[in-house]
Amino acid sequence: MLFFGMSKDIVGKNEEYLEFDDDLSVEELRQRLKGIHPGLNEMGTYAVAINEAYAEEGKIISDHDTIAIIPPVSGG
Repeated sequence: MLFFGMSKDIVGKNEEYLEFDDDLSVEELRQRLKGIHPGLNEMGTYAVAINEAYAEEGKIISDHDTIAIIPPVSGG
């Protein structure tokens, strides 16, 4: 799992390997991350990408997928 921007600051690292016993949906991953890294809740919202593509809540994460946590961005 890769962390970018504010998520990297909150977690304290830019990369982490997590192993789960079963495949998860993005929504289930968010729930598990609340317990592992409760500080992520401070961001309010963040995007999840799987293998470099933004993922919807129902998307299933499989073994060996690369997951990225992407905080909200603003620009102008």
